[in-house]
Amino acid sequence: MSPGMEAQQAFRFEPRNLTVRMGATAVLRCEVLRASGTVQWVKNGLLLGPQRSLPGFPRYSMIGNPKRGQYHLQIEKVQLEDDTFYECQAGPSETSKAIVSHTVRVTVLIPPSKPYFEADMATPWVAGKKYSIVCVAPDAKPEAEITLYKGESSLQLNHVVWRRPFIFVSGFLTVPPQPPVIVGLEREEVKAGRVLVLECVSHGGNPLATLHWTKNGEVLSTIWEEDSVALKSSSILRLKITPADNQAELCCESINLVSRSPLSVSRKITLLGSLTAAEGQNLSLSCHASSSNPPVLVRWWLGYKELNDTVGDNGGMTTISNMTHQVSREEDGLKLTCEAFNRATHFSKSQTGTLSVFYPPQKVWLEAPPQDVPLHSGNVVRLVCFSTGGNPTGTLTWFKVRLCYMHVSRELILVLTASDNMATYRCDATNETKKKISAYTKLMVHFTAISMKITAKQDVLRRGQMLTLDCYAGSSNPRASVSWRDEQAPRQAQFGGVSVHSSLALNLSSQYHNQKVICQAYSPVLSEGANTFFQLNVLCEYRVNFWFLPFLFSAFSCNEYLIFHLCVCVRLCARASVFVCFCEAGEQHDDHSLEIKNVTRKDAGVYTVKCANDEGVNQISIMLTVHYAPGVRAEKDPVFVNLGETADLICVADARPIIPDMFSWKWLETQEDESGLLTIHEVTRAHAGLYQCTADNGIGLAASVNMQLVVQCERPQWRKVASRGDGTTTAEVVCQAEGIPRVDFSWEKNGARMDFANPRYEEQTEREGSFHTSTVRVVNVSALLDYAVFSCTARNSLGEDKLDIQLVSTSHPDPPSSFRKLAVTHDAVTLEWVPGFNGGRQQRFRISGSVGLNSVVVDRYRGEESLSFMYVDVFPPGATIFTVTGLQPASSYNFSVNALNAIGESSYADNNAILSITTKGHSGLPASLAVVLAVVFGVLLLLNSLGCFFGLRWKKSRGQTGNHNYLFICGCEKVSSTAFCHCNALNPQQNSKEITLSHDAIVSSASHSPLISPYPTFYSSVLSPLLSLIL
Repeated sequence: MSPGMEAQQAFRFEPRNLTVRMGATAVLRCEVLRASGTVQWVKNGLLLGPQRSLPGFPRYSMIGNPKRGQYHLQIEKVQLEDDTFYECQAGPSETSKAIVSHTVRVTVLIPPSKPYFEADMATPWVAGKKYSIVCVAPDAKPEAEITLYKGESSLQLNHVVWRRPFIFVSGFLTVPPQPPVIVGLEREEVKAGRVLVLECVSHGGNPLATLHWTKNGEVLSTIWEEDSVALKSSSILRLKITPADNQAELCCESINLVSRSPLSVSRKITLLGSLTAAEGQNLSLSCHASSSNPPVLVRWWLGYKELNDTVGDNGGMTTISNMTHQVSREEDGLKLTCEAFNRATHFSKSQTGTLSVFYPPQKVWLEAPPQDVPLHSGNVVRLVCFSTGGNPTGTLTWFKVRLCYMHVSRELILVLTASDNMATYRCDATNETKKKISAYTKLMVHFTAISMKITAKQDVLRRGQMLTLDCYAGSSNPRASVSWRDEQAPRQAQFGGVSVHSSLALNLSSQYHNQKVICQAYSPVLSEGANTFFQLNVLCEYRVNFWFLPFLFSAFSCNEYLIFHLCVCVRLCARASVFVCFCEAGEQHDDHSLEIKNVTRKDAGVYTVKCANDEGVNQISIMLTVHYAPGVRAEKDPVFVNLGETADLICVADARPIIPDMFSWKWLETQEDESGLLTIHEVTRAHAGLYQCTADNGIGLAASVNMQLVVQCERPQWRKVASRGDGTTTAEVVCQAEGIPRVDFSWEKNGARMDFANPRYEEQTEREGSFHTSTVRVVNVSALLDYAVFSCTARNSLGEDKLDIQLVSTSHPDPPSSFRKLAVTHDAVTLEWVPGFNGGRQQRFRISGSVGLNSVVVDRYRGEESLSFMYVDVFPPGATIFTVTGLQPASSYNFSVNALNAIGESSYADNNAILSITTKGHSGLPASLAVVLAVVFGVLLLLNSLGCFFGLRWKKSRGQTGNHNYLFICGCEKVSSTAFCHCNALNPQQNSKEITLSHDAIVSSASHSPLISPYPTFYSSVLSPLLSLIL
């Protein structure tokens, strides 16, 4: 296509989905390459018109430079009615079809209006009942998030419903529960071994209360049930009473989310008839004797001592004796016996148990450092507690007095801190008697000041003022010595006491600005100290002058990932800076310089340095440009184009700076173009393949991206696969489809769906990107069963396509089609064709025609003035493009092509059509080149004659004479790094022999090799030098 002709219009940039806030301005971008039709926008199916101002839509307009193909849609003051779908369209023209962009959506966001409540506030609310509170947030898009508050506390939302354009939220009133009660324990006196079933009930509360049981502070149960109808919580406890439960305290606690503290109820358990008691307690005992006549006499024995204080009760013939005895520690372990004696029968019977008496420990003492020996803070101290006596042995617990600290252990290891100085540590020894005895110790700890603080009476410091600083040293032991010093003139001062306060007066000058005044509290005993400092910020008089060095310009550039450093120098009063200097990005240094480490493209922009005091503000701005290596991407990949149309390969690069000739294109190994847009006119199948776009702006490494150009050709609706039908071969029926999303295949044979459970048929699907291939293997092909039409259907969610493939017997190939010329010069013609079905065997192609007298190629072509016909086999065998060389300038030739395989050959292409081509006129050769060609041609003729002569003599020496003279007609070409020659050897009887040889085969073969025989002299003397000359 000539440069002046227009090609198919295409989108360079299509619009994309956009989200915008109501009232803002929205811009939908659209750029068209080679726009030749009318470009306009479509809103929800309505054409807006081609004018730039868009009449009837005062807030709509098309902006951008039409010469650059820019037709952007701008919507001002976006409203809710603009929330819909849009398209960019370019109408048809004389040279191009119409194109329509993707449909995009403009989404409009609306902030919520003021929320309000919906609730019955007139009727008083009753505690314990459930009420619904509704909060409405109107006019919100998307839906708003709602939080309810009761006072300062947020409430948990129970239900949220979004009903455009409102949001409804409901909540409930929460109240604490009532105190719990224990049901099932009428008396506190119970017998050992009894199983108590107790119920704890708590009424009311929203939400209902959670319950748990404890015994002597230990948790027994955390299981409870809720009754939402009766508005109560209940918990059942089953407890088997043991002697250890004597005087135990049972407690039930209730609590919910709004309870300030748990509510509880407690009951104490007293055991009847228990043989365990604490020292000094009264032990209540009861002895039962069964029926006897006369009634028995009951006596009590403790060890070998009789206890006479008994109370008897004779109920009929049954005797009951109750006794109360105060126990002592000496009675621990004695046998307690109840004896029943019948005076009439002189028979007695007794029941014996062991008495256990609890009593507290006797003595507690400590192993600890002496209280008058000072210890250093940070040292480790070991405190050990000992106790004697007591039944059972006492449990030792450490306490730090007046602090919530407890440690149950015989040994306590401390890392001393300031809080341990003169702190009292107590060790308690306790057992089941609930009585305790204690031992105490104190520690003397030396430590430095625990805190340092400097305060100033003035908030703003100015030159010439008298500044008073107060230094407060926190608690220390022994007293710390406090000293002052500043970086100009240090001063010393000694103070005593646990908490030390010192003052310092300074006459401020500009030299004090940014200086640190240090206060130190030092302990000579510990040889340690603590310090703090006060930063002086002294303001000078109102004079402002600026010198910004080292730059003279306001624009800078820096390569990405390097360090950008900018120095700002300000001259102020004396040597001090009275300004607050800061930078809006990057890292600030004390010298007011700006340093950005590892610069990235996000750091580009305007930076402002501001200097201010009470008299005003001065500032300067600079523009930082960050140079970075290009990042490149393909606008579309793969690019699909129909045969004969125009292909646009667009390469988009993100780089700074953008320089001329930054882009380069490669197709295979050929340099093609130097821009971001590669346009190919009149696309052929030869243009298909992988293209590489490279962007290089001199910053960093060049970036590349690959794009696939797919040339879409009309495929035949009928295809064939050939295989022998004798039951010994396997055939593969291949179906290929291209599509996105995923493509699925289904197969039919002669219209019936195929059953792949049959072992003779196997199906396998492979996927690579958007290309999908389904292969059906037919095992042991039978002519009767398998010579049929196989129908492949490819479908996805967007549609389907069908292809019929016929399985036939092997045969000669079908003729080629679409035989045409690609290029013509004064001495060569390039031909192309589309191969037909190969008949199930590998096929090759042969070009036919006539040969002129001056031709040196092996291609068969026909001249209009020649009556001889020759043939040439195309090499490589599977090639579909071939160049015929050595033609005469300004001459007419007729060509045709057919296909051959091992079974036979086809008819000529396109129903035996003849392709007539006339070469271009010769512009003439330079004299020197003509001489060289004449010499080379003469040498070739001489070598050819010598070859014939020596070949004839060699034949005669073998006893072969007569009609064995041959005429060799050879065509040679270079393919990659190897040269090939194809020769026809003709004798007078027109018998021919065709051989194709490479240079390597001729050089490495001996004269007796079957490859060289029967013409070794011709091959070694003629073809080998000719192939070397080509290479």
